[in-house]
Amino acid sequence: MADSTAASVNSGQQRPAVAGPPPGRAAVIAGIGSYLPPDVVTNQDLEARLETSDEWIRTRTGIATRHVVSPGTATSDLAVEAGRRALTSAGEQGADAVVLATTTPDRPCPATAPEVAARLGLTGVAAFDVAAVCTGFLYGLATAAGLIAAGTAERVLLIAADAFTTIIDPADRTTAVIFADGAGAVVLRAGEAAEPGALGPVVLGSDGTLSDLIEVPAGGSRQRSSGVPAAPGEEYFRMRGRDTYRHAVTRMTAACHAAAEGAGTRMADIDRLAAHQANARILATVADRLRIPAERRLSNIERVGNTGAASIPLLLAQAAAEGSLVPGHRVLLTAFGGGLAWGATTLRWPEVKAL
Repeated sequence: MADSTAASVNSGQQRPAVAGPPPGRAAVIAGIGSYLPPDVVTNQDLEARLETSDEWIRTRTGIATRHVVSPGTATSDLAVEAGRRALTSAGEQGADAVVLATTTPDRPCPATAPEVAARLGLTGVAAFDVAAVCTGFLYGLATAAGLIAAGTAERVLLIAADAFTTIIDPADRTTAVIFADGAGAVVLRAGEAAEPGALGPVVLGSDGTLSDLIEVPAGGSRQRSSGVPAAPGEEYFRMRGRDTYRHAVTRMTAACHAAAEGAGTRMADIDRLAAHQANARILATVADRLRIPAERRLSNIERVGNTGAASIPLLLAQAAAEGSLVPGHRVLLTAFGGGLAWGATTLRWPEVKAL
């Protein structure tokens, strides 16, 4: 795989050229960990309080169960556990920076990453949050790779964690059945582009003209400075499902083609597709458009639902632990989320123990 660089996908209809990798070192995955809160909500549990059914949920989302935080549990708690496991997987050599991808920080201010770093015994290192909703892990990979390429860090702990159920309206069946909580983390170290685990070009894109497609309307400076109290329900996450489906499929497909092209990899040579676990229909359509057969598609959405930024690292960790992802597999990662934001990258899976 090629060294890591970032490129932009400007249109879902046109694949842009991807710049060749810069000379220098690559960001290499050295460890991976994940964590799911123990409380589980089944479709039958949701049937008891929402106008829905197990069949309706499974047919439209592919989800059967999801993990949720218990009262008093915050995003940082999930992040610390996943980060600790990733560090153990990598040999517990610490990190020079901690990057936390999340949409549900513990507080609007300060960032959650410094507290997470401190709780992991990493007080004093650079630590900051990345906000790119469900594409946060991909944006975090590009950020970590940039820190390593610049020589700012030799090792970066990238954590993606979301307590998404804390911003979901429990009475809204269109979102309450989909979103869940969890965390996944990777340790990235400086290495060579030809090594297993080295990131290929990270393709990123956004379209802020559609920022209201996926949003939490209240709580930010726009609403607060208006002097108008938030309307009931505006503190909750909203998503226009039909439009989201259309843009997600188009953007992820284009980003995948650009990432594979930039890495010099044919789509036919991809062993595993690890897409953000947004919705079973979206996953199937993207994979079909990429012509990646069912046996090469990783999925855990039935068991864990949509865990936001945590989705991809959780999927990778579980697949590696279960044996459906093994060293040497050529993996294509892709995600889409609010912003709008999307991304994709490639790598050859390394010899790491998922915890």
